[in-house]
Amino acid sequence: MTEQRLSPGDPAPSFTLPDSTGKDVSLSDFRGRSVVVYFYPAASTPGCTKQACDFRDNLAELNDAGYQVLGVSPDKPEKLATFVAAEGLTFPLLSDPDKRVLTEWGAFGEKKNYGRVVQGVIRSTFIVDADGRIGKALYNVRATGHVAKLIRDLGLT
Repeated sequence: MTEQRLSPGDPAPSFTLPDSTGKDVSLSDFRGRSVVVYFYPAASTPGCTKQACDFRDNLAELNDAGYQVLGVSPDKPEKLATFVAAEGLTFPLLSDPDKRVLTEWGAFGEKKNYGRVVQGVIRSTFIVDADGRIGKALYNVRATGHVAKLIRDLGLT
């Protein structure tokens, strides 16, 4: 089965998900701003921690350029709260335990893991423009070095 993938120009699928404090956050809250929405498999795992810390460490540069960062995973808010506290994360992490939003964005489905095909979260990053459309859709990104590449691709360096 091939998952639906988003492409530049597509409307970004709307969502409302709880953050690490249990407060609902909607993509529409950021209408008029550009948003980096990234999907990752699991809080507090080595690759996801590296990626989240890279976003944290580059957040001022992204925010100054008008980008809000949102991270989405299947983790429950309680696990996200632990992750946020442990790593000093300063942007919202959202909980999608039923994987509905992950699936709508094409970030859940078949992927290769150590040579086997498995169902899981496909590490993905999207740029949503101020009008709520997909500006960039990046699937199967690497945890390490991804944020630096994203900043270069956005012309911020």
